Amino acid sequence: MQIGCNAPIAGPLAAVPDLVRIVTEAEALGFDYATFSDHVVIPSDIASRYPYTDSGEFPSGARAARHEQLTTLAFLAAKTSRLRLVTSVMVVPHRPAVLTAKIVATLDVFSAGRVTLGIGAGWMQEEIEALGGDFAARGAVTDETLLACRALWTEETPSFQGTHVRFSGLAFEPKPVQAHLPIWIGGESGPALRRAAKLGDGWYPIGTNPQFPLDTLDRYKAGIAKLRRLTEQAGRDPASVALAYRVSIPQGDGPRATVDGAPRLFTGGPADCVADLRALRDLGVAAVDFSLLADTAEASVARMRRFRDEVMAKL
Repeated sequence: MQIGCNAPIAGPLAAVPDLVRIVTEAEALGFDYATFSDHVVIPSDIASRYPYTDSGEFPSGARAARHEQLTTLAFLAAKTSRLRLVTSVMVVPHRPAVLTAKIVATLDVFSAGRVTLGIGAGWMQEEIEALGGDFAARGAVTDETLLACRALWTEETPSFQGTHVRFSGLAFEPKPVQAHLPIWIGGESGPALRRAAKLGDGWYPIGTNPQFPLDTLDRYKAGIAKLRRLTEQAGRDPASVALAYRVSIPQGDGPRATVDGAPRLFTGGPADCVADLRALRDLGVAAVDFSLLADTAEASVARMRRFRDEVMAKL
């Protein structure tokens, strides 16, 4: 099982010295990957419902100054040598398909094959439209972009003819270093599960979506079972879609929370976290990442080191 941690792409910790320190310390401490979120602009007025709070409001702290995701990966690829770089997630409709494929391929070359492309269709209508995208068509655009990327990354003379993405007669070199650059499908909804089953190399949900909670072992097992059924219906081997899981709640020493009498995953202390990771590993989960940032870079590194000593070392 691979263990990851989030990198600060927005707010005070995203200042270059702090960002570099946190990411390079993650590599030195033995984390397998770091994750990077994706917003290009934050509109001043947001009517779209944010999926990961009960109120649907976008957290006020998320409006802080932030870096562009893929540029940040390129910068940090040069600062690291082993750590995988995971987009968590890249909002596909933010960027044109062919340009996306080129940037990601370049990142994979620069990082010597360390990119994992976590993707989502997006939720913020105002941002997608500010970037020239069609919010209503975002699902279809996402699917076509993934298919187009695969064609560009693997075919000698790539071509694709879709409704939203069309090209032919292109020279596309260099290809990614990875013969099959992994694409993890983020999201917990029905469309996200169907996309993972049909097109993904992995399913990458957040456990605490109030509309589609995967925050207990039984709820997560039910989600996996649904994914496996959909994968079979799509004519694919269910084992071909890996399982990854994002933990958005901070790790600490609080009480073990319950949901309808069942333990809530990744609440409680380090021993509870170890037990949950072992349970997910037994389910075949390949990767789990955590929110370990604190108020300062020093405190963040201390929290990461403690997590390494009290959780990772016990696996």
